[in-house]
Amino acid sequence: MELCTACIWTSAQWSQTVNPNRRASYHGFVRSISTSPQRRRRSTLCVMNAATTSAPVSSQSVTHLPRSNGPGLKSISSNKPSSAMEQLDIERGVCIPFRKYTPEMVRKKVLDSRGSILSLASRGVEIIWKLGFYWSSLMYDFLVGRDEEIVPYRARQLRNLLCDLGPSFIKAGQVLANRPDIIREDYMNELCILQDDVPPVPNQVYVAFSIIEEELGQPLERLFSKISSETIAAASLGQVYRATLRETGEDVAIKVQRPGIEPIIYRDLFLFRTLASFLNGISLQKLGCNAELIVDEFGEKLLEELDYTLEATNIEDFLENFKDDPTVKIPQVYKQLSGSRVLVMEWIDGIRCTDPQAIKEAGIDVEGFLTVGVSAALRQLLEFGLFHGDPHPGNIFAMRDGRIAYVDFGNVAVLSQQNKQILIDAVVHAVNEDYAEMANDFTRLGFLARGTDVAPIIPALEAIWQNSAGKGLADFNFRSVTGKFNQLVYNYPIRIPERFSLVIRSLLTQEGICFTLKPDFKFLEVAYPYVAKRLLTDPNPALRERLIQVLFKDGAFQWKRLENLIVLAKENVSKMSSNPALKKNSSQAARSQQLESKLDLTETIKDGARMFLIDAGIRRQLILAFNEDSKLHVEELVDVYRLVEDQIDMPSVALEVLQDLPSVVRDFMLSWSDSILSDRRY
Repeated sequence: MELCTACIWTSAQWSQTVNPNRRASYHGFVRSISTSPQRRRRSTLCVMNAATTSAPVSSQSVTHLPRSNGPGLKSISSNKPSSAMEQLDIERGVCIPFRKYTPEMVRKKVLDSRGSILSLASRGVEIIWKLGFYWSSLMYDFLVGRDEEIVPYRARQLRNLLCDLGPSFIKAGQVLANRPDIIREDYMNELCILQDDVPPVPNQVYVAFSIIEEELGQPLERLFSKISSETIAAASLGQVYRATLRETGEDVAIKVQRPGIEPIIYRDLFLFRTLASFLNGISLQKLGCNAELIVDEFGEKLLEELDYTLEATNIEDFLENFKDDPTVKIPQVYKQLSGSRVLVMEWIDGIRCTDPQAIKEAGIDVEGFLTVGVSAALRQLLEFGLFHGDPHPGNIFAMRDGRIAYVDFGNVAVLSQQNKQILIDAVVHAVNEDYAEMANDFTRLGFLARGTDVAPIIPALEAIWQNSAGKGLADFNFRSVTGKFNQLVYNYPIRIPERFSLVIRSLLTQEGICFTLKPDFKFLEVAYPYVAKRLLTDPNPALRERLIQVLFKDGAFQWKRLENLIVLAKENVSKMSSNPALKKNSSQAARSQQLESKLDLTETIKDGARMFLIDAGIRRQLILAFNEDSKLHVEELVDVYRLVEDQIDMPSVALEVLQDLPSVVRDFMLSWSDSILSDRRY
């Protein structure tokens, strides 16, 4: 693997709008110097190699990897990374310096434990017996011709079987609920129940209390004046109790790891990976990747969730990201009262977001609350690159002042700067109806193996997008698009990387919450204005490039598209600045630098002026845009100005442009001299 350039960012630095003094902006692969606190555990490693480029691959280096029930695609079989973990790092663009999971570490931990052989043998027999019996039932259904009519029953049977096999299998079921590349959609829908309804461990309260005392090193009564005798909530790996701090009287939530769960998780991961080594051939045919890679993705995320010190760090990261946003509530974490198996955090006294009646009775503006929720989700995905990976109704609450509150940060996902840029590329390619490049984006994001011939899936992508986008905002919803996409994934050797399965699940879950509270809510009517505002105002050079791609199609300037972007961006600013949550949190809103009453285009105008002077290609395109079709487009220019004249202070903008003029002239002279020297060389 060749590393051409390495750029390091921390999770709080992925947004160009969060504390710009903490990082140097970059263009392409330019070194960025991090000055953030050392407590951040994540960093981004930008790697330029075959996995991240869309350059064509020679047809001589590809081999056929057909899927059993779909057209064949071509995929490279050589030049693979040395390990599944290395391949994951390349795809994600994220380097984790201290791993919680490696196959070797799991193997050593399991085999070095006392009685490991007997434990593995008995557990293996249990798993094979129960799963084998279930598989034989499926085969019988197929042979007698009733495999379709009995699907709902078999799906419920699978869910109950996974619960019976323990926490590792419950977690696997939660993951499979987001993996249309592995199982059918009707089974996925049944397994979704595991994401919000996991049975608690019975008669384990005193064991849980002893874990708290052991982890914190003090008796419960010294730390808490009250603690619930039953669990408030249960998850696959832990349980939550409510308590009151003795010292301050504050109510807190105590998340405790399920008793004896760690050796069970390690043992099951070892068995999963051993089994995966026998399924690599099938997995390569069906998904275009080794089964071991899928297990490694699962194992890495599972062991991260098992360590509550990492969840505490996740909470701190979210607090940092949303510190200036008065519409979002993130609970405080008490790190001095937390450890690897116990996490103490602020108790969130909110209303379950799927209870529309209670929300209305509390006087919360439903439209405003949903707008806040969609904007918060998009900021996590496109600005911060760190987003909540499990936003089911039990983890999202409506505060009585209109804010949205998140809990349970064990399952968060990270998108590198590189991944975010490719996602934005995919949006731009969709807007421009460039389906060939959309297909290449799939390869760059890790959905397809390197070198895969994407030609067969281009017509399918075109059909999915045109059918969905053609309905307009009124009828567009992610669930219908995802359903069609699931069919595409199931019919081709496409693997959905774990982080993007979380993205899809996050969007679907939050759209479902929106429809529960307001059945006629239009998700994209909030999402589009947000994206338009980011394209027009974000100073990130990569987003500037995407804005240019959106505004030019086949060499022609899209005047109407520019007007639509400005209208949508103004709509986003208007909705957020008039949101009831801001009025009820006016003191924090006054300090906020994120929420403004006007569309700030100052940096965009300055960058536009700079690009016009320096970039000969852009200058030529803009000049041609003013006199396309043998006429001056003065009327269109006036229409654009009228849209923005009430949003910008022209004297102030002109002053800033003049102040920036010396550096612009310097850059222009450097660009001009470079072009002269290039001409002389040739």
